Amino acid sequence: MILGIGLDLCRIERIARAIERPRFLERVYTPAERARIESADGQRRAEIAAGMFAAKEAVAKALGTGFAGFFADAVEALPDEAGCPHCALKGGALERARALAGGQSFRLWVSITHEAGLAAATAIIETTN
Repeated sequence: MILGIGLDLCRIERIARAIERPRFLERVYTPAERARIESADGQRRAEIAAGMFAAKEAVAKALGTGFAGFFADAVEALPDEAGCPHCALKGGALERARALAGGQSFRLWVSITHEAGLAAATAIIETTN
C-alpha cells in the first residue's frame, strides 16, 4: 500500500550558488553526501547536490510533513551499489515514516533526474507487508 508520494524540482544554478556557502552544506547534507559532492568536478558537482536536495524535498513531501520535526540531513540521498538513488532516514524522518507505516515495515523508492538546468526527484513510501 502506498503511504505517500512526493515530487520536487529545483534549479541547479540555485543549488550551485548555495553549496558555495559552507553553512548550507553542513546544514543540509550529511558528511557522506558532502564527500560525494566535493569529489565531483564543475557542473557535475552542482547537479549531484541539486539531485540530492530534490530527493530530500521529495521524501519530506512523501512523509506528509515537509521538514517539520526534522532537518534535511535526516534524509540521506546516496547511490546504492548499483548506482541507483537511495534514501536512508534517521531521527524525526524515520520516526515519521514508521508512524505512517503503523507498525508495518516500509520501503522508500526514489528517482532523480537532471535536464536543462533542473534537477527533479520523486519519492514513494509504501508498506512491504
